[in-house]
Amino acid sequence: MSGEPGTPGDCPRSVLVTGGARSGKSSFAERLALGAGREPVYVATSAAWDQEMAERIGHHKARRDERWTTVEEQLDLVGTLAQHCGPDRVVLVDCLTLWLTNLMLADRDLAGETANLAAVVPGLAGPVIFVTNEVGLGIVPDNAMARAFRDAQGRLNQELARVCDRVVLVACGLPLLLKPSSCPDILL
Repeated sequence: MSGEPGTPGDCPRSVLVTGGARSGKSSFAERLALGAGREPVYVATSAAWDQEMAERIGHHKARRDERWTTVEEQLDLVGTLAQHCGPDRVVLVDCLTLWLTNLMLADRDLAGETANLAAVVPGLAGPVIFVTNEVGLGIVPDNAMARAFRDAQGRLNQELARVCDRVVLVACGLPLLLKPSSCPDILL
């Protein structure tokens, strides 16, 4: 993974793209995937729970052309990655927040699922891009379920940031590289 740009081994195998709602993170991740020069595979984790969500899904689908293979998977992300990651493909998972929502609604073990996903990322057979949301930057939610979700999302994001080669924050459509950081260690 390390090296001077343009040298063998300088390409990351895993990228976590995070940001707020409507920040441009999905569009950025799609451009990143298409720029990889590999077959792009889009893993869609969302379910069309209502008309508004169906419209969001339709908007995402309309952005992708015939180059993309789309796989819809709402729960078994680890199995889907094992099946679809390969050296000739780049897999884009959009998004971890909706995957976590699905797990919560299915009463799954969120900590266990997070640990399982983090454990497989370094050994995947090809590059992968994860899209996720920063949900903990606003006010404290007013109910226990929303607070539990916010906390689980924060833990998921931290675990994926730990194991991914690159982490990018997208705000206002602009990407900011968080990992690796050019900031030196701070000594006090």
